[in-house]
Amino acid sequence: MNNDLSILVLPLVAGVLTLLTHVPLGEQVLKRGIVFIDLAIAQVAALGVLVASSLADDGITGWLAGTGAALGGAALVAWLGERWPARREALIGLVYVAGAVIALLWVSADPRGGQKLSAMLSGDVLWADWTRLAPLAVATLPFLVLHFVRPRLWAQGWLFYPCFAVLVSLSVPLLGLYLVFATLIVPALAFGGGTRSSGLAAVGLGSLAYGAGLLASLGWDLPSGPCIVLALMLAGCVVAAARMRGAQPPRELSAGRH
Repeated sequence: MNNDLSILVLPLVAGVLTLLTHVPLGEQVLKRGIVFIDLAIAQVAALGVLVASSLADDGITGWLAGTGAALGGAALVAWLGERWPARREALIGLVYVAGAVIALLWVSADPRGGQKLSAMLSGDVLWADWTRLAPLAVATLPFLVLHFVRPRLWAQGWLFYPCFAVLVSLSVPLLGLYLVFATLIVPALAFGGGTRSSGLAAVGLGSLAYGAGLLASLGWDLPSGPCIVLALMLAGCVVAAARMRGAQPPRELSAGRH
């Protein structure tokens, strides 16, 4: 069993690294009211990786293609938000749909297209290794320094969108589209507030959920990505229920007011 547990170390490291960047990004997404942005940019990044993997079996090429596609998608999303702010969320959703259907068309003639599409959506963090983790770790350090030293800069779209695109393009090949979305939204939603303490609590919650999902995946021989997504959602529901219960006044007080 100890040997089995050792294979979870790198996937858990990948999860914590992703949480360290995606929790602050998720808080910005919620604050800006652009929830579809992570799905849209992640989908465009995944499309770039998918196209590159079909043309050249090279991890560096795939990463460059994913990053380039994500930056292009981020520029498009930023432009749509400025040009049509009232319809921004709907337009960003259409960017996601366009990326998804182009991916479907691209893999339709590929005998292994179904497997590639499944990997793009659900991923398999159990296959994480130091080579694949290195770019994410390198990008995480300057992000955290900037986040803690100059947090107000994130209000500027010129910084937020490119950073979001680069970090999502690094996490999608590792985690898959569904898990990236859940990692961005669930912890930030559970501990919304944007303070340092709420951010640390969100990272802690996400880390526990990643560990529980990985253990469930190992114990029941199930895909790791969906297990972690469900663990994140369950943990988020528990925290949300606890916070709602704590916010309610005691029955004696509410009765006394009447």
